[in-house]
Amino acid sequence: MTDGYDCYQNALAERVNGILKQEFLLHRCRSFTELKQVVKESIAIYNQLRPHLSLGMKTPEQVHKKASVEGTLA
Repeated sequence: MTDGYDCYQNALAERVNGILKQEFLLHRCRSFTELKQVVKESIAIYNQLRPHLSLGMKTPEQVHKKASVEGTLA
């Protein structure tokens, strides 16, 4: 899931996977196409609509846009 061997990166990836499974994938999909669509929608909601406590109740998209404008992203 992550590049290199940083165990903390793997923990972050596992956390995101857990959230997707627990909050969004609540029913069994009938096809792979349906599953791909559900995952795509879930990621959009996670990044654009779902506030995150660790981000001061902002969405990842809001934080990313602000950082981009301020020039704090590499």
